[in-house]
Amino acid sequence: MRSCVVLFSGGLDSTTALAWARSRCDDVRALTFDYGQRHRVEIAMARKTAGRLGVPHTILKVDLRPVGGSALTDPRIPLPRSPRRPTSPAGPPATYVPFRNGIFLALAAAWAEARGIRDLVCGFHVEDSPDYPDTTRAFVTAMERAVRAGTRAAFGGPRPRILAPLLGLGKTDIIRLGLGLGADYSYSVSCYAGAERPCGTCSSCRFRARAWKAVGREDPLLARLRKGGSR
Repeated sequence: MRSCVVLFSGGLDSTTALAWARSRCDDVRALTFDYGQRHRVEIAMARKTAGRLGVPHTILKVDLRPVGGSALTDPRIPLPRSPRRPTSPAGPPATYVPFRNGIFLALAAAWAEARGIRDLVCGFHVEDSPDYPDTTRAFVTAMERAVRAGTRAAFGGPRPRILAPLLGLGKTDIIRLGLGLGADYSYSVSCYAGAERPCGTCSSCRFRARAWKAVGREDPLLARLRKGGSR
């Protein structure tokens, strides 16, 4: 793999995916989407992390607020705070953004094709989001097939690949993988509530806190905030 683009939200998973890509690829680009998310602090943090690593970083704007239907893009929908998952979910959780990852992969594929980049790397996994339909291996395979059918690959050009190295891993293993690759988590934010400091009650904060506890290390984000901010 010589060049790739990483779908980089600035969260813990995509930070690990970025480290994975940098360990395998000579030319890594990071692509972040400004989609009207309530936790848009992640955009600034993604820019910060990419800058610290010297990774070329691009922000694409695609406003998904008019689509609606998600607590991440519609402030009228409350964030789920219960530590317990519904025993019989009727569908995706309130934090699911309709087909968000399909939209992101389609845009990333177009952006990459225009620059002669073949591989797309994403940090999808299903352990802490088993009810999201757009993070599964079946989804990735289907999107890869669609991208190949809808780009120059259909005329015999290079066949794009969608690489999701974290599929099958739990959050703890994802952190361990990233630490082994030298990932910088000090500016990675996961909280859905919209602040740099974790709220501690949304599902994303709970999964993250549980994973760092299992790893046996202080979350580097919390360590940085405790020490007083930037470094």
